[in-house]
Amino acid sequence: MNTPDDPLIGRVLERRYQIDAPIARGGMSAVYVGTDLRLHRRVAVKVMDARYVGDPQFLRRFEFEARAVAGLSHPGLVAVYDQSIDGEIAFLVMELVRGGSIRELLRERGPMPPHAVVSVAVPMLGGLGTAHRAGLVHRDVKPENVLISDSGDIKVADFGLVRAVAEAGVTSASVILGTAAYLSPEQVSSTDIDARSDVYSAGVLLFELLTGRQPFSGSTQLALAYQRLSYDVPAPGDIIDGIPPQIDDIVLRATERHPDDRFVDGFDMQHAVLDAVDELGLPAFTVPAPHQASARVTSAIARPVRPPRAAQAGPGAMAGTRQAAEPHLPDDDTDFDDPQYDDDDEFDDPDFRDRDPRREHRGVDRRDHDVDSMPATRRLTAIVWLVLIVLAAAGIAAVGWAVGATLA
Repeated sequence: MNTPDDPLIGRVLERRYQIDAPIARGGMSAVYVGTDLRLHRRVAVKVMDARYVGDPQFLRRFEFEARAVAGLSHPGLVAVYDQSIDGEIAFLVMELVRGGSIRELLRERGPMPPHAVVSVAVPMLGGLGTAHRAGLVHRDVKPENVLISDSGDIKVADFGLVRAVAEAGVTSASVILGTAAYLSPEQVSSTDIDARSDVYSAGVLLFELLTGRQPFSGSTQLALAYQRLSYDVPAPGDIIDGIPPQIDDIVLRATERHPDDRFVDGFDMQHAVLDAVDELGLPAFTVPAPHQASARVTSAIARPVRPPRAAQAGPGAMAGTRQAAEPHLPDDDTDFDDPQYDDDDEFDDPDFRDRDPRREHRGVDRRDHDVDSMPATRRLTAIVWLVLIVLAAAGIAAVGWAVGATLA
């Protein structure tokens, strides 16, 4: 987790997205609560680790992720709003989900009953199915990437490894993408990956939700990954009592070692789950968000927002935004904790009380017209003219008085 001294806090990216508070950090990125200054809404900003910014292949994948997922629309998917690179920062702007992950819920509550598991599975598989029908594969389906909002919405997040099926051949054959415990056999042994790989991972995820444990174990990540090449995922009902056979059958079919024996995509698996719900008469259920994670996000959102450091994102980064009562922002590298930028100090300045704001708007201060502030030559000239005027007035008065006396 980031410290309060995180240099990104308060920064405005692309003259639009202000970084407000940290939420979480993973192996490749950090996620922040942010503000879209143009649309005045809260967003999640995923900032990629600096070591990836110089990798052109990674950046191409990252850009493809944003473009591909931004074109999808489904309540079971975290919406992607924008993607860009601002200097040394590659970032993704997403829907802010006020809640936490399935992983955090498992840690808090342990295994779930079947009616709760299917309440997770149906929207999750709907989101995956939408991506599959668009030719995309998630490749990293796991509890950390399935989020639960405070209102009980289930959303698949982090399509960081999404790739069009047509582009699968251009990836490196030596790289295994995904988390070892949830990889499909073909992800371990080859690069021939499609929607059925996500189906396998979803089956492993459902097994863990039902039993509270993963189906395989190993002393290393590589050993764990290779377990699935030789062994089948057991039926959840063999591990824990009370699992209906219909649910066991779904998990077993989803985790068949050969892709042809699985559901063809997320929608196919979702339909099987819905059929089981109808057959078993399982009640509707709203999955609760994990308490600690939800509190963490709520706290991050409620944290006082540091004034935007727009200058770091480029000259004029705040230009065009309209925020009520926004103070003038200092130049680059200004420390906003410096007392000289405390607005209250302005009222302690004795000169401030003498200013005429109507004249200051035009660049004129009324003090410029005080006699004491005039140069010496101007004062002398004024005195001479004053004497001449007085003498002229006296002469006119004398003439007038003489004329009047004569007439009388």
